[in-house]
Amino acid sequence: MEFAKRFTKGKHAFIVCTHIDKAHVHNHIIWSSVNLDCDRKFRNFWGSTKAVRHLSDTLCIENGLSIVENPKPHGKSYDQWLGDQAKPSHRELLRAAIDNALAKKPTDLDELLKLLRESGYEVSKRGESYRLKLPGWGKVSRLDSLGEGYTLEDLLAVLAGQKEHTPRQKSVKQADPPKVNLLLDIQVKLRAGKGAGYVRWAKVFNLKQMAQTVNFLTEHNLLEYAVLEEKAAAATAHHNELSAKIKAAEKRMAEIAVLRTHIINYAKTRDTYVAYRKAGYSKKFREEHEEEILLHQASKNAFDDMGVKKLPKVKELQAEYAKLLEEKKKTYAEYRRSREEMRELLAAKANVDRLLNMEAEHDAENKK
Repeated sequence: MEFAKRFTKGKHAFIVCTHIDKAHVHNHIIWSSVNLDCDRKFRNFWGSTKAVRHLSDTLCIENGLSIVENPKPHGKSYDQWLGDQAKPSHRELLRAAIDNALAKKPTDLDELLKLLRESGYEVSKRGESYRLKLPGWGKVSRLDSLGEGYTLEDLLAVLAGQKEHTPRQKSVKQADPPKVNLLLDIQVKLRAGKGAGYVRWAKVFNLKQMAQTVNFLTEHNLLEYAVLEEKAAAATAHHNELSAKIKAAEKRMAEIAVLRTHIINYAKTRDTYVAYRKAGYSKKFREEHEEEILLHQASKNAFDDMGVKKLPKVKELQAEYAKLLEEKKKTYAEYRRSREEMRELLAAKANVDRLLNMEAEHDAENKK
């Protein structure tokens, strides 16, 4: 809503539609091409995409949300985005079939083609080129189109024992390492009515979490509880410090926005108020210019409340605002990193505390 208001400058009617039926919740904004006064049309401009991103980043930062620090100029294809879940292409299926056939050690090309036919592939020859396809495919694929290692020349060299065949490996993006989560309190869930099946699952979950916790502590050389406690406290303090810095910047930016508005209103209505004063604060004059006079008085009262003795220049305020916004962006990037570090350390410490507490309870029960 706020984005649409600012981008249209409040001059066009708009509708914001939110898709919550998708894995990625997102919005669609539709605004009228004709303004509210019905006398002008919306005109797109060169660089509007950059303006949209800049406004979106500004709103996200103002509301404490994350932004894309270094956006890439081009996105991924759908198959690249799907990664391992993407449906294999025809060429990938053919390469896999050839890999399986070569693994059976055929002696010549005819035997290799026979193995491919037995796998369900249709093999044909046109000129010097061999073509393959599966039933249901609209088009055939030539051997020469499968890339290095799968051309007719390469396959003949492999079959003759002149070179080794290396199956092409599909590049797989390494998954992010699992994050340390808090251990489940099995007893709490039992009191909430969970059954024996949940207990078995929770015990396995806790074992996995403790394994991840041990790995985390080992990787970060936090094998002493005192060091872990100190690191967690320091990370929390650093995170709180950055949070306070961001809030201070936001507060000052809000003050600048209010002060700038009052300075502009004060300048616009100053001549009217001077004339009102020269008229001896005439009631008739006030009635004729009441809106401007009230605006001028409101600005003066605001200056008094803010303790402003000498009015700063609007350009100076804008420069300060821009500097604060830039500092806030940099601080927010560090804030996000510190928040993640703090959460991992606190989760690891909570897991260790939970384990130590469980051991203490177990020892107490044994003494009984």
